[in-house]
Amino acid sequence: MKSRPLRAKLIASTVGLLALVCLVIGVVSELALRGFLLDQIDHQLDAAAHRAMHGPAPLDAPGQAAGTLNLTVHGGYVGTAGLISPTGQQELLDTTQQAALLGLPLDGRPYTRTLDELGDYRLIALPTMDGVTITGLPLAPVQDTLWTVGLILFGVALAGVVAAGFAGAYAIRRTLRPLDRVAATASRVAELPLDRGDVVLSIRVPEIDTDPRTEVGQVGSALNLMLGHIGHALAARQASEQRVRQFVADASHELRTPLAAIRGYAELTRRGTDQVPPQVAHAMSRIESEAARMTTLVEDLLLLARIDAGKPLEVGEVDLSRLVADAVSDAHVAGPEHIWRLRLADEPVIVYGDPLRLHQILANLLSNGRVHTPPGTTVTTSLTRSADGSAVLTVTDDGPGIDRELLPTVFERFARGDQSRSRVAGSTGLGMAIVAAVVIAHRGTVGVTSRPGRTEFEVRLPTQVSHSVATSLPQARS
Repeated sequence: MKSRPLRAKLIASTVGLLALVCLVIGVVSELALRGFLLDQIDHQLDAAAHRAMHGPAPLDAPGQAAGTLNLTVHGGYVGTAGLISPTGQQELLDTTQQAALLGLPLDGRPYTRTLDELGDYRLIALPTMDGVTITGLPLAPVQDTLWTVGLILFGVALAGVVAAGFAGAYAIRRTLRPLDRVAATASRVAELPLDRGDVVLSIRVPEIDTDPRTEVGQVGSALNLMLGHIGHALAARQASEQRVRQFVADASHELRTPLAAIRGYAELTRRGTDQVPPQVAHAMSRIESEAARMTTLVEDLLLLARIDAGKPLEVGEVDLSRLVADAVSDAHVAGPEHIWRLRLADEPVIVYGDPLRLHQILANLLSNGRVHTPPGTTVTTSLTRSADGSAVLTVTDDGPGIDRELLPTVFERFARGDQSRSRVAGSTGLGMAIVAAVVIAHRGTVGVTSRPGRTEFEVRLPTQVSHSVATSLPQARS
């Protein structure tokens, strides 16, 4: 069941409570009025009964009103049995009506009985010297009065409830406006990308909604206090991340020279295999291999550091179709045990960007399909142009797929399908992070969908250079 907003609940509660109060008032008023009218008619009935007992004849007694009913019993036999019609004439009662009257208790108390088509009557039976006199008055006037008053009360209550509903809705909406403003502030904060980057959390609840003397003001003041703490925490986090990135960039830059020296000396030593023992030559080969792998890691870290620092890329026209064809050809040579397929658009797809970094995107995606799938897996690379003119590059494989737990973090740094620290596959956990960073730097988007038997990475790149790209990325040098 869908939850209703607080405003609707308050209006419904107010209208419901008012309707209940009106119902109670109406019922109590009807009961009180009925008791009052019955008391009046009982006094009239008592007076009419005594007039009938002391008059010359019950139906001819003076002061008897239209509708008055009289029945006399003498010696066990019914004497007079009739009522006065609205025209003043006497109307006789039938045997069924007489039988209903003869069953009244002889205690001198009024009772209500229904006499067929005559309707409800208030009746009293009084003993006489030689029999019983029964007198009755119709309850139709009382019932008509109760119905009339009831309809009036219902109409007045309905109009009052409707008017109160509209007035309450206006009052509640006006009262909850500060809460709406507080909620709007919270919504604007929720839309901010607080999980990354330098976030300036300057949004606050207006001062008018932070009065501690009101409940809404207390909420607004607490929200502002919380936003202040979050802003300080985000600033501290950003400063810490910046220091870490600067350290990684500095360390990577400083490592390039010694790594190059290590690789050079290891290669020089390995070349003189006839002058060193085989064990030493093998060790030098391993040193050279690990130094090369570490150099690749350092270069990746430097690239991410440059992108994080906002350093511009080299941008110019790039034939993405040729770049894709070359990358698939290289992947076929690197992984002959896989099946490589290529699907290109009928016409060349031209984009604006850094050709070296775009090639790195392709190389990383294809390497990911080769490293993380078993031999015999089919990897299909497709390049098309979407309806809005963007270049759409997809790399699809029919391998085992990506674990559901890992899928949301595929493009994060140092994320791996194999959580062990093994380097058998040569993965550093930076390949997909570099893909995402370079794509975003080119004003594009990247995504992944995966299930057992199908994993697809999709990259979308603009084919026309926008003003923001032109001002942030310099033209390629001639």
